[in-house]
Amino acid sequence: MDLQNFLCLDDFRSEAHRCLPRPIFGYVDQGVETETSLRANQSAFDSFSFVTRVLRDMSHRSLRTELLGKQYAAPFGIAPMGIAALFSYRGDIAFADAARKAGIPMIMSGASLIKLEEVVAANPDAWFQAYLFGDNRSIELMLNRVASAGFKSLVVTVDAQGNANRENFLRVGFSTPLRPSPRLFIDGITRPRWLMQVLLRTYLRHGMPHFENGSHERGAPILSSKAARQFEGRSRFSWPHIDFIRRHWAGKLIIKGILSPEDARAAQDRGADAIVLSNHGGRQLDGAISPLRALPEAAAAAPNLPIIIDGGFRRGTDVIKALALGAKFVLIGRPFAYAAAVAGQAGALRVIELMSQEISRNMAMLGLNSIEQIDGACIRRIN
Repeated sequence: MDLQNFLCLDDFRSEAHRCLPRPIFGYVDQGVETETSLRANQSAFDSFSFVTRVLRDMSHRSLRTELLGKQYAAPFGIAPMGIAALFSYRGDIAFADAARKAGIPMIMSGASLIKLEEVVAANPDAWFQAYLFGDNRSIELMLNRVASAGFKSLVVTVDAQGNANRENFLRVGFSTPLRPSPRLFIDGITRPRWLMQVLLRTYLRHGMPHFENGSHERGAPILSSKAARQFEGRSRFSWPHIDFIRRHWAGKLIIKGILSPEDARAAQDRGADAIVLSNHGGRQLDGAISPLRALPEAAAAAPNLPIIIDGGFRRGTDVIKALALGAKFVLIGRPFAYAAAVAGQAGALRVIELMSQEISRNMAMLGLNSIEQIDGACIRRIN
């Protein structure tokens, strides 16, 4: 497949739809309930327009960005995505390798099917995203495992204390645990590339996939009825547990899933190194505000805290709008999933290439030579 024929991030979605079984594609693609938040994440960008500056020398543009004491090649990274190994062979490793080669951060998901130790071995600068339970002993054991593996940045997701209504997933045949069904069987045999290159290749080389990183111990197989229990027990998780983590975790601490200015301020006061504004890609509370619309208030409430943001980013202009509104960095999720489903690591690298090219072109037209020059002067709210 000639990846040069993919000219923007959305091009990968239609191809991923063709090559993935419906339950797997539905898991990646859909939001919850009426998908109000999913749609709002992308429509929020339409509320802002650019003000260009002209007749400036644009021949020395750079996308280099500093975040949490490290230099990155661009102001975006790969968001955590669960069960990546089901939509791309060894998907977490593909993302880790692509991020390492491109010089951008990658966050591996706590809901992954590959051991976190293998991912950090592939990319020592990868970040780990954890879903933690509301008791200090289990938190301590998990922190010890993550630190022993070599991770230096921990992303704690805080917007999943209740199980979302995943009716849309059930309608396309996806569930946790994953249940074999006639639909899944038919979808598999009619998508031979996925069947041979992902499912059978994984099973023959690595055995039945397990949830590997939900706790300090190996979790249940993805087909086991016990798999659902991997995500229970999070309802007690609260701010005192963040205090405990801050005392016991020596690396960078990033809190993901914040939307309110009050919570942004609390994260700053409790010693977080950064926050991620996120509504979980429209996969938790339907109707939650889009992170982009929450950004100005959060930035004002926590002026000393680097703000990372995700949710609906598909174009270079989207990234620039977020940076202009006060974000320090952007995370991109679904487009990487689609691209990895199509072409593995090469697909992920093509997404990085396309997004970097778009940001650079757009900066030239805005009269900006560096990421540091992007601020509120280049943007106006129109509705």
